[in-house]
Amino acid sequence: MNPKKQTYKNLADSVIEKFHERGIDGCYCDSKEEALEIIKSSLPPKCSISWGGSETLKEIGLFEIIGNPEYTLYDRKTAETKEEEKELYRNIATCDYYFMSSNAITLDGELVNIDGNGNRVACLIYGPEHVVIVAGMNKIVPDVETAVKRIQNTAAPINGVRLNTKTPCASTGHCHNCLSSGCMCCELVVTRKSRTPNRIKVILVGEELGY
Repeated sequence: MNPKKQTYKNLADSVIEKFHERGIDGCYCDSKEEALEIIKSSLPPKCSISWGGSETLKEIGLFEIIGNPEYTLYDRKTAETKEEEKELYRNIATCDYYFMSSNAITLDGELVNIDGNGNRVACLIYGPEHVVIVAGMNKIVPDVETAVKRIQNTAAPINGVRLNTKTPCASTGHCHNCLSSGCMCCELVVTRKSRTPNRIKVILVGEELGY
C-alpha cells in the first residue's frame, strides 16, 4: 500500500471510530470496485431501492448493478405526471435501501449535507430502512464550519454548472450566499447521531469521488 493509500486508511479508521460512537456503521474500501462488491453482497433479493442525486454513485458503477429485475427501483426521473411523482416520492420514503453520498464528513464523524429540494436529506433523516452513503476520502474535513464552506465553494459551483442552475456560483465558481430561484443550498443538515443504531452505513473509499 502506497503512502497516500495508507494515510487514507489511517484517516478512515479514525473517522469510523467516531461513527460508531454516533450509532453509524462504517467501513473502509481501498477502491470503488471493492465498495461496489460490498454493496452487491448486502442487497437481498426483492428489496426496494432508491437514491439521491450523486456523482459518486455513478462513478462507482452502482446503477449497473441495481438494474437487476429482482430489485424494485424507485427512480423519480421516471415520473411523467405530478401524480406519478408524488407516488414515487411516497415509495422512496419507505424503500428498503436508499443510496446517497455525503457532501462532507467531519473528522468527528458528523455528516454534513446541503440540499435544494430537501428530498435527499429527508430520506437520510427518516424513512428508508437502510441508508447507504458512499464517499471518497476527499469529502473528509476538519469540522462542520469547514464542511459548509467546502460544499458552498467546491461542490455547489460544479453542480451549478452540471445542472445549469443559473445560480451565481455557477458563473463565478464561488458561493454568493444567494437566495435565487435555482438555489441549491436551501436545506443544511448535520447528522450528529443515528438514533436507530446502524440504520446509516457509510462506505469510505480510498479515492477521490464526486465533488
